[in-house]
Amino acid sequence: MINALYGALESGLIYAIMALGVYLTFRILDFPDLTVDGSFVTGGAVASILMVNGTSPFLATLAGGGAGFIAGCITGILHTKGKINPLLAGILMMIALWSINLRIMGRPNIPLLNESTLFTQGKEFWQSIPVDQWLMAPFNWLGISSFAPSTFFVMISVGVLVILFKKLLDWFLHTEAGLALRATGDNARMVKSLSANTNQHIIIGLGISNAFVAISGALIVQYNGFADVGLGIGMIIVGLASVIIGEGLFGKSSIARTTLAVVLGAIAYRLILSVALQLEFVSASDLKLITALIVTGALVVPTWWKQWRDKQERVKKQKELTKTLEQERGKDVAAASTD
Repeated sequence: MINALYGALESGLIYAIMALGVYLTFRILDFPDLTVDGSFVTGGAVASILMVNGTSPFLATLAGGGAGFIAGCITGILHTKGKINPLLAGILMMIALWSINLRIMGRPNIPLLNESTLFTQGKEFWQSIPVDQWLMAPFNWLGISSFAPSTFFVMISVGVLVILFKKLLDWFLHTEAGLALRATGDNARMVKSLSANTNQHIIIGLGISNAFVAISGALIVQYNGFADVGLGIGMIIVGLASVIIGEGLFGKSSIARTTLAVVLGAIAYRLILSVALQLEFVSASDLKLITALIVTGALVVPTWWKQWRDKQERVKKQKELTKTLEQERGKDVAAASTD
């Protein structure tokens, strides 16, 4: 159980990069981008085929992100230049990417267990420094070493990477281009009236979003040790669940806080999923059902909670008003008796 939670934490951190990309389109651009299901695999496919052919894992991961950027830009062009409905443009690109990913990989599955990846290279360096020993010391001192992970390498290295991506997105959304992107998502008609090129903002926004998604896909295939053409099925739901859970649990008062909430939401989603799969009556085939239940809960519970709080507030105000009226009526009766 403890090992499963550590695994969920590690994968949650990797999926957090994908969730940041989904946040950019879903919340900032207000664009229902289904390209994510395809571009996630595209990132993994490009990275895996390059690594199998001897390319550096770092360059392969960047190339995967670049392929995702191109895929996102094409979706944006289909919508802005082709005047295709955003939902349909995403679906068309997602379908096209299925065949493109198969072409890139040459087969449905590529094993990476014997290949040099970012994680195998990083682990070699990690083992040369005593960080694990330092971090294990509190567990040993408390006598709970069995509750410690075998290594903190993935958690710390991917955690640092996620912080970098979060800070990069925070910085971008406060630049002139980022502010234009936010304005386009809020009110594209108003931005157009100011002679700004909203089409360009949408294309670039979709490109950046899918680059994040593809890099997450490239990291996941290296973490899992294989690339599979079906890896991206339902990925948009995972991204949306991370955004919704994060905003519901941790708030969204500012850009920096919201992106942090999205990261924490991705981790929370993986932890909830991991705990659910540990239940005896739940099997691995129930994964999609559990995902649907988590997303439904994340959408419904905050609404019910808000309705309950509003009702409690109305009842409280009504009681205060009734008490005030009774006090005024009592004063009037007393005044009439004196007269």
